[in-house]
Amino acid sequence: MSSAPIRPWSVTPEAAIAAVTKIHSGSGKLEVVSKVLVESLQDVATLYTPGVATLVREVQKDPARVDELTNRGNTIAVVTDGTAVLGFGRTGPLPAVPVMEGKAIMFKLLAGLDAVPLCLDVNDPDRLVDHIAALEPSFAGFNLEDISTPHCFSTVSELERRLSVPVFHDDQYGTATVIVAGVMNALKHVGKKPGDVRVVINGAGAAGTAATNLILAFGVGDVVCCDRHGILAAGREQPSPHMTALAARTNRERLSGQLADAVRGADIFIGLSTGGILTESHVQSMARDPIVFACANPEPEIMPDLALHAGAAVAGSGRFDFPNQCNNVLAFPGIMRGAIETRTVRISEGICLAAARAIAGHVPDAALRFDNVLPTPLDPALCPVVAEAVAAEAIKEGLAQRSPAPGTVANIVRELSVITGKQQRFLAELAADLGSSR
Repeated sequence: MSSAPIRPWSVTPEAAIAAVTKIHSGSGKLEVVSKVLVESLQDVATLYTPGVATLVREVQKDPARVDELTNRGNTIAVVTDGTAVLGFGRTGPLPAVPVMEGKAIMFKLLAGLDAVPLCLDVNDPDRLVDHIAALEPSFAGFNLEDISTPHCFSTVSELERRLSVPVFHDDQYGTATVIVAGVMNALKHVGKKPGDVRVVINGAGAAGTAATNLILAFGVGDVVCCDRHGILAAGREQPSPHMTALAARTNRERLSGQLADAVRGADIFIGLSTGGILTESHVQSMARDPIVFACANPEPEIMPDLALHAGAAVAGSGRFDFPNQCNNVLAFPGIMRGAIETRTVRISEGICLAAARAIAGHVPDAALRFDNVLPTPLDPALCPVVAEAVAAEAIKEGLAQRSPAPGTVANIVRELSVITGKQQRFLAELAADLGSSR
């Protein structure tokens, strides 16, 4: 266990609270704003009653028109039951509200999607599925968040079976997509081929399982998974079916032991587990030019600067106060936008790989460095590229119910980004005006 002190966050608790309370229109990060002007009773009559009766009749005649005549086609739900919130675990639904709000603003800012936080007080996985399924008439897609393992796996599969709109569990494949993008570029940087490397993934929960699946689909030589009890291997008694399946697909050399045994001679370490668990000695025992993505939050498995000091050729984490931010915000806005625009019925591993390649390709080969293998999520050119790649792959795999022409999806995201940018500038001006008048 590393004895180095935990580096403090660059955002103080006071600043985090002030950011959501000292706001012109009350607390919180979100509000609902009308997209149409309402200046007269005629406007009220047109937009509300009796005008809405016309829209009701139109949707009755052709239900598909609901996305044309309402905002449903651009609205998604960000859903949790509060059973696995960030590094806090089972908090319940109320403490999860700030997290869902944060996710919702990223959807809006980066992809132009209107996202509604829904924190459900449901303690039974089957009831959770029923509640989400009942909401389908109101939403064009569902982003699942912070749902505990192993229930998250059955929740996703059952919702995919029952719903006709995309369902994306961000903790699984949002995280996995960004990790694979980072691995793609890190391998380029160190001059290694995917098929020649061994990857250690510490953490066999939702993110670890999805990362294993996606990195194997990418084509690495082997993956060794570890949990708190040590290396997963066929023959070892596993606590859940998904871990039995992981053990059967990984660890071709049948390694046994603890994390130290797994990382010895490994090329890549991916941490989706517990802070401080990887030491400098562990990194030093890895293969030449080791790659370390320590993604536990708020404390990584090893601080990136310590990993580099120990000899890592590339080091990344999930924190935004270090380079190589391996954070799912690089992926989920573009993935969901691409899925929504094509009315994709299921977000496949192939779609996630296409998104990973788009993210990785956004960093030119000539710009790859130890501290630059992943782009910044605030790059306005990133989300359009990811969304376009997702749309193209969905069409290719036959998962799309709509096939926009090449370039259409990227252009939609760019146009929405311009609108959102103007809204952000207006908010900044409004805040400045209110501040000067006080």
